[in-house]
Amino acid sequence: MSPARAVRPCGGVVARAARRPLPWGPVPCGPVPCGRGERSAPRRTSAGVRPSARPDTAKRSNPLVNNPDTTRRDEIAAALTEVERRIAAACAAAGRARQEVTLVAVTKTYPASDVRLLSGLGVAHVGENRDQEAAPKARECAGLPLTWHFVGQIQTNKARSVVSYADVVHSVDRPRLAEALSRAAAGAGRRVTCLLQVALDDDPGRGGVLPSGVAALAEAVAASEGLVLGGVMAVAPLGGDPVRAFARLAEISADLRTDHPEATAISAGMSGDLDHAIAHGSTLVRVGTALLGRRKPFVR
Repeated sequence: MSPARAVRPCGGVVARAARRPLPWGPVPCGPVPCGRGERSAPRRTSAGVRPSARPDTAKRSNPLVNNPDTTRRDEIAAALTEVERRIAAACAAAGRARQEVTLVAVTKTYPASDVRLLSGLGVAHVGENRDQEAAPKARECAGLPLTWHFVGQIQTNKARSVVSYADVVHSVDRPRLAEALSRAAAGAGRRVTCLLQVALDDDPGRGGVLPSGVAALAEAVAASEGLVLGGVMAVAPLGGDPVRAFARLAEISADLRTDHPEATAISAGMSGDLDHAIAHGSTLVRVGTALLGRRKPFVR
């Protein structure tokens, strides 16, 4: 997405930051701020929703999902309603406005037809984690008013392809990758928002820069042509305490904003733990299973 074109999927134009616009757009319950203090009037609200007494509600079965007696649109619409209820409840419990959190629908392993259904239901942001699947899907859905997020690990030789469709990359974790993305973005005349993936565990396979390396990586991204430093991203450690992990990420984000006040995004929270993430300041939740059902194994 070029900086001159604003996403307008749900009837509102998102306000742009004066220096470095971030590509956050509206979500089903209303527009999302690009940064602190930038909000347009919501399309509709989710006021009055009681906070859930059970935070991990993604584990509750939805009778419409994968039910042969309902259409795929019915399944997704019912699941989206429940996810929106959870987000609204978590925001209310945390004393936050619903418009502070952007829903990114993670559509990996699901067809472009599901992306079209999501778009028709008002979802404005979709995420993918494998370039070989994401690139053709993005081309097939090129006419839809969507912001594309790449949320998986990236090999440097895939940077050019990812930059061709991704507006936001959530997984920048090393200077070499930032350099590759910068070359690709500059060559394509694009500006790509980059989030720094922070490692909150000891599993190198999940990627991420150590907290001690965030400041240096942030400087590298901020100085790179074609890239915009948007904020941070993390995945809660497997088997670990998500509350502790997201609290740590919030601290890292606060430290980052000391030198980079425009880097306000915190990408944290998925189907099972989005409630905890929102309680600790997440501005982007990445939801797949709770929206689209259990995934089939990916076949290369």
